[in-house]
Amino acid sequence: MWKDFISGYLSFTKKDRTGILVLISLVVFFAILPYFYPYFIKQKTYDPGDFKSAIASLQVKRADSTAWYEKRHINNRNNQDQYSPSTKDYTSPPLKGELFYFDPNSASPADWKKLGVRDKTIATIRNYLSKGGKFYKKEDIGKIWGLHKDEVERLLPYIQIHTSNSTNNPAEKPYEKSEYKKISYTNEIVDINIADTAAFIALPGIGSKLSQRIVLFRDKLGGFYRVEQIGETFGLPDSVFQKIKSRLKIGSPQLRRININTATVDEMKSHPYLRYVLANAISQYRIQHGNFEVVNDIKKIMTITEDIFNKLAPYLTVN
Repeated sequence: MWKDFISGYLSFTKKDRTGILVLISLVVFFAILPYFYPYFIKQKTYDPGDFKSAIASLQVKRADSTAWYEKRHINNRNNQDQYSPSTKDYTSPPLKGELFYFDPNSASPADWKKLGVRDKTIATIRNYLSKGGKFYKKEDIGKIWGLHKDEVERLLPYIQIHTSNSTNNPAEKPYEKSEYKKISYTNEIVDINIADTAAFIALPGIGSKLSQRIVLFRDKLGGFYRVEQIGETFGLPDSVFQKIKSRLKIGSPQLRRININTATVDEMKSHPYLRYVLANAISQYRIQHGNFEVVNDIKKIMTITEDIFNKLAPYLTVN
């Protein structure tokens, strides 16, 4: 029994034996493949001479690149030296020109040319003077870009700056105490429906812009019916309004009213309290339900709240 069990467990079918044989063959093949690989693949040989030639070529390119960089660096330094300001210790070719006494503030281009100054430098000087520049003392000429130190020293002895009785140099003017006029405000009461911009400017905290805005706001509304409307002016701080509130009054308001039965959307929307949404709502309601009998009828429009109605009512009419 034990023998039959061993025999049955270790016995293989023909298919099993074939698979085992193939597996063993593959293992043997890959095991001996490295030994035969050099015979099938031709090894590429390298000539040391080619390697040395490549190195020499790189060295030549490197030398050319270094020489180009050094040449560029020298050119840049030369350019910097060429455009350096006159404060640098630079020795330029001597100017060829006639020396005579001159005022750099009034000298003409021809005078500068006669002195031997280069055209580019002359243009720089003229540009400096045209933009409000001025030479206040001889040494100021050294600030001109393009005039080198030795050139400045050549011209200095011949510079004569003519000064007027009143100096034009702000730095040399004696300090003058400014006298400011203190603005005084009157206690006059201002009628906000008839006051002009000058009357509003007389109020503390109100300048020209705010006064113009108040008048413009009043014109768009069609007049004020209460003082608090001044506080709705764009840009007017509440602190300023509270300060001037006691100085404001409404005499006899004559408001410009809008007939909601005949006014178009464009006419109504120009009013600061209406704008397009409410103007269009009033127009649509009128088209659907007919003319309004009384101003209170606009309360039937859903978008018009009690607060909106209270602000609008003084400016509306049905007649």
